[in-house]
Amino acid sequence: MAEEKIDSSGYWKANVRLITGCLIVWAFVSYGMAILFRPLLSGIPVGGTDLGFWFAQQGSILTFIALIFFYAWKMNKLDQKFGLGE
Repeated sequence: MAEEKIDSSGYWKANVRLITGCLIVWAFVSYGMAILFRPLLSGIPVGGTDLGFWFAQQGSILTFIALIFFYAWKMNKLDQKFGLGE
């Protein structure tokens, strides 16, 4: 069996780009929406409280869970693209 040449630098560039994007979303939701923009979001009611508080308590957690699933899905596609799938 001949081994395929894998573009490891392209794979890692794509991987770091994906991680960077996820970290930017994480930082925006956890720090931006829940802390920095909380006064701007205080007038928007969601579930009996304001939107800023909701992001700080529940929205951040839901976003983090969504990011985990998104990262796993994108990494599976990236692995397949570079021939590293299972």
